[in-house]
Amino acid sequence: MIPFDMCFLGQSVITADQYSLLCLLVGMVTVLGLIIICKANAFLALITAAMVVSLMADGAIQDKFSRVASSFGGTAGGVGIVIALAAIIGKCMLDSGAADRVVRTFMAIFGEKRSPVALMGSGFVLAVPVFFDTVFYLLVPLGRSMFRKTKKNYLLYIMAIATGGCITHTLVPPTPGPLVVADQLNVDKGLMILVGAAIAFPAACAGLWFSSLMNRLMPLEMRPLGNEPEPEAIPDDKLPSLWLSLAPVLLPVLLISTNTVLTTMADAERAAQLRPGDIVDWGTFRDRIQQNMAAEDETNFGKHVIATIQGNGVDAERARIAELMLQSGDLNGEEQEEVRAGLNRYLLLDKGFPKNPDAFLGIKLSGTASSLARSNPARMAPVTAERMNREVLESAYAPETLARYEWETAKRKAANVTSMLGDPNFALLISAVIAMWTLAMQRSLSLKELASSVEVSLMSGGLIILITAAGGAFGAMLTVANVGEAIQHLFPIGSEASSAKLLILFLGFGISAVLKIAQGSSTVAMITSSGMLVSLASPEVLGYHPVYLAVSIGAGSLIGSWMNDSGFWIFAKMGGLTEVEALKSWTPLLLVLGTTSFLCAVLMALVLPLV
Repeated sequence: MIPFDMCFLGQSVITADQYSLLCLLVGMVTVLGLIIICKANAFLALITAAMVVSLMADGAIQDKFSRVASSFGGTAGGVGIVIALAAIIGKCMLDSGAADRVVRTFMAIFGEKRSPVALMGSGFVLAVPVFFDTVFYLLVPLGRSMFRKTKKNYLLYIMAIATGGCITHTLVPPTPGPLVVADQLNVDKGLMILVGAAIAFPAACAGLWFSSLMNRLMPLEMRPLGNEPEPEAIPDDKLPSLWLSLAPVLLPVLLISTNTVLTTMADAERAAQLRPGDIVDWGTFRDRIQQNMAAEDETNFGKHVIATIQGNGVDAERARIAELMLQSGDLNGEEQEEVRAGLNRYLLLDKGFPKNPDAFLGIKLSGTASSLARSNPARMAPVTAERMNREVLESAYAPETLARYEWETAKRKAANVTSMLGDPNFALLISAVIAMWTLAMQRSLSLKELASSVEVSLMSGGLIILITAAGGAFGAMLTVANVGEAIQHLFPIGSEASSAKLLILFLGFGISAVLKIAQGSSTVAMITSSGMLVSLASPEVLGYHPVYLAVSIGAGSLIGSWMNDSGFWIFAKMGGLTEVEALKSWTPLLLVLGTTSFLCAVLMALVLPLV
């Protein structure tokens, strides 16, 4: 990339933002061209696009390709273990009959009249750890069996299966798409599960209603699938118990969600904020900052404190806090409270406060501050920024003028324990062990046979890991090329109006939908879209939690499924439908699911912003 603000193309001059958008365009053309025209594997297309964008972006020439590898490894490290374990869980649940047990239980609960609800609910649950195509393969025989009993509603049955499988596949981790989106946008996995499931449920209900409508408008008879006989059902006594069958699905959700709840409660304490009485000597505190301001050197800690509070210099409230800090004479109680609140709001929340992870303007940082300062500011939570900056302040002013704070509260200690137990890697490892044990017991497998089964599942999961990691590298290179900032400048994101901030949700939804229509893969669409918008994914910019942006991207990846989507062909061929029938049923169904999910995300962002 040309390392200056203006560059020349022929006789025209383009700005840095325009060049960043050119990098985005070249990257997208590379991905789509390789996938659609050259029929290249998504991994090769994404990793090639990442290298092309990195070559165009700014930076030392010797780092152009090594940073792609670093970003690839970072993404693989974040999601690779989870995807591999999810692949093992999915295959073991299928082979052991655990998935079949879940489906039959749903059918028994809802009865024959509500069998579409049972099929949809089965797909909804099973698609959390199992990929959509596998869920559809599993449930279609049950839908066909239901038609043989009822002699009606065949299209409703298979569309109900597709409804449940598609919606959680794109909104609820640990399936790769939402998992990588959550990772790239720095959204807690547990929160993504909770919010994704909450939004997926009304979307699934809308999809089931639409399926019923299409069944009346386009009633279809079940057709034979080739020359193969219908598979025989496994006897009930050969299936594992319900709770053992559900354990691999429910256990990680329970552990991860518990961690999310307790961590949220601990974060809500805002333990690192300045509280009344924490500044024990206001006179000395202000004197030291005023002495720094009077010093001749251009950079010192006190000057940086005031500059950080002042910001861009146009905010009246910021200017008022800086004025109180620098004015002569003592502050009264009301003024002290005003300054304390201003320090919490403008100083402690500044993610770029310490610029050096070891020392800052002559102040040696504590171990905690040093460790936190090494993290990526764009991925730093507000409570983490407060903790980092409070450590810096205490390094400079405690104990003479500033009291020490207590981070390890009772709630934080509990959250620390659940952070270990609720780590997605650990939670899914426990689930994988349960799923493997269930398979071995139900099918009387030897250890060698079990290992062979696990190896098969890992081979399929390995390809998904490669694609998601390559997508992460592509998104990282778009960030290096400042694509997010260029997109931000195109929209009134800086406006305080909530309607303006909601444009980012429409942006994520729209980009994901365009990518899905163009190249067919929901996972690729989600990964690429989140990479483009990662610089916007902070509560400070959005005005609501980034989880809603993640869900909007997932919703967009459902829009426009047609003949370039593998899911389209799975639905058509396994369901015995013609291409035209699939276009009339599958494609509008996913449009309903995606649109409903997006509207729910917008509504929740307005009503429950979670910030």
